[in-house]
Amino acid sequence: MLAVMHEIPLWAMAAIIVLFAESFSVGLMLLTRYTYGVSRLSLNNEVAGFKFAVVGVFYAVLLAFVVIAVWEEYRDTETAVRNEAKAVVDLQEVTYALTDKGGAPIRQHLAAYVEDVLKHEWDSMAVGEPSNVVGEELGALSAAIFAAESNDRRELALFQHALTLLTVIADNRDERLDSANGSVPAILWFVLIVGGAITLSYPAFFASSNLGAQVLMTASLAALVALSLVLGLAFDFPFTGNPHISAYPFDRALEVISAGPPPS
Repeated sequence: MLAVMHEIPLWAMAAIIVLFAESFSVGLMLLTRYTYGVSRLSLNNEVAGFKFAVVGVFYAVLLAFVVIAVWEEYRDTETAVRNEAKAVVDLQEVTYALTDKGGAPIRQHLAAYVEDVLKHEWDSMAVGEPSNVVGEELGALSAAIFAAESNDRRELALFQHALTLLTVIADNRDERLDSANGSVPAILWFVLIVGGAITLSYPAFFASSNLGAQVLMTASLAALVALSLVLGLAFDFPFTGNPHISAYPFDRALEVISAGPPPS
């Protein structure tokens, strides 16, 4: 699923899913109408309508649960990206309060870390993978912080604050990497797809004297279910396809780092 989302634009994926759902639902309805006739199928309207209401509500609840869950995960990932970039900027400012011997290497690795995230990791997250280059640079940044000397209480407090910010950077990086390859289990996607097929097949048990109205209602239902699945797909893979979570917080962080020390 992730590979397909990476290769095919979201609008094309949406068009394919909607077209498939429309063809399946409307085609099955027309087939049963042609095979069994309007008079025979109309006998099922009352009983089938009651059962369809139950199936429709059950599937709507399940689909809404998935869409809301992936939307919340998407928002949490956006927050993690912003928090990671803000922690980078905060750590940059802390380094200017350290000695040049301790602060300069940290700033060097901070700049390299942000550049590598922008250059390598955003592309690798699009296929659900971390960047080894960024991981190595994060390790080098950690080593530079651990190597910083703290000779008095003030520097010790700054060192502890730097360690806290390093933890924030590492934890939020882990958060976005965990979200890159999706948060919905494969079995749940399977249930959603099968449930969607069952829901879209129910109009085939009905028969309306007005064929045009029945086709329109069936097509509307198919489009609604298909677009809801597309919405879930788009949110489940937050760094794949377009739109996706922006790297703007890191672009802004790199600008701040490149600008040098804050004014006194």
